[in-house]
Amino acid sequence: MTAPAPVDLRSDTVTRPTAAMRRAMAAAEVGDDVYGDDPTVLELERRIAAIAGFEAAVYVPSGTMGNQLAVRCHTGRGDEVLLDADSHIYVNEQGAVGALAGCLAHPIASERGAIAPAAIEAAVRDPSDDHVARVSLLCLENTHNRHGGSILPLETLTTIAAAARGRGLAVHLDGARLWNASVATGVAIRTWAAPVDSVMMCFSKGLGAPIGSVLAGRADFIRRARRVRKQWGGGMRQVGVLAAAALHALDHHVERLAEDHARAKRLAAGLGGEGVRVAEPETNIVMIELLAAPLDRGVLLAALERRGVRMGPSGPRRIRAITHLDVDDAGAERAIAAFRAALGEALAGGASPHPEHGPTTGRLLPSAGL
Repeated sequence: MTAPAPVDLRSDTVTRPTAAMRRAMAAAEVGDDVYGDDPTVLELERRIAAIAGFEAAVYVPSGTMGNQLAVRCHTGRGDEVLLDADSHIYVNEQGAVGALAGCLAHPIASERGAIAPAAIEAAVRDPSDDHVARVSLLCLENTHNRHGGSILPLETLTTIAAAARGRGLAVHLDGARLWNASVATGVAIRTWAAPVDSVMMCFSKGLGAPIGSVLAGRADFIRRARRVRKQWGGGMRQVGVLAAAALHALDHHVERLAEDHARAKRLAAGLGGEGVRVAEPETNIVMIELLAAPLDRGVLLAALERRGVRMGPSGPRRIRAITHLDVDDAGAERAIAAFRAALGEALAGGASPHPEHGPTTGRLLPSAGL
């Protein structure tokens, strides 16, 4: 008898295209996108620009590229970029603010992604002083990965962005999971994007497409971003087969994110136990903090893997579980049962791999940066 497929909660990036999405990809009309000839990509960019309320958009291979194009095109070399100290752009993009844009990243502590306007004011230096870096950009994130999929409230986002723009800074929003914030709150994407100068959104997370993100902003900004995309090797040819997956996701997978949010709440309610603290999720990310000293992250992840459930690390004493298109109600219940059994084994002192290694193979686990 074939064992059931693992319940994979490491990230919402592990989703596989549905049969209907594959049919849409196979039927896609294509052309050379570098020449601007791919009608499916053009339609996707047009739709996203309209959804976000911007003049234009550009399709890119990844959210990281979208974010870094925004940094590059909003700044000049030697400028300073303000970001949340726990943000994906600062923590999980390999120092690309410096490596690719030639800028200095200035991390600021936040309250669940909300940077205080006073902290922005304190960080902005006198632009007439030729001895200091020019502060030109603020980056925000919504929803916030490392804060457990937390939603930066619209009023808070608007206040922070106004404070930055009042000091002459551009504002970029890393909206890799902005779809989740929109569905959870009922607030339209264009309303979330209105206070900022650019937004990046992903298709390969909760929306279930195999690849791709989009950067939206003013027409002149997107023209610059398109040029740098080519310089960075991000210009793709007959990429309509991938854009078709994103278009299918826009039509069929956005509203269903509410199901992921409901399953995340069910997971959070069922995963609690001795030695752990589970945060109440706002969207589809569940954070599990290991409190008891004997609990070892590697032991717990290995015990889960043996029971057919995969979760991921998110810090030395924290585990992350993310619900998505490929996890149904039965999968969530399997994960809860496996976690309870694995937790008991880990508390009893089960055999431990090194906490920085994978559950069964000894390979290095990636940090939960996606």
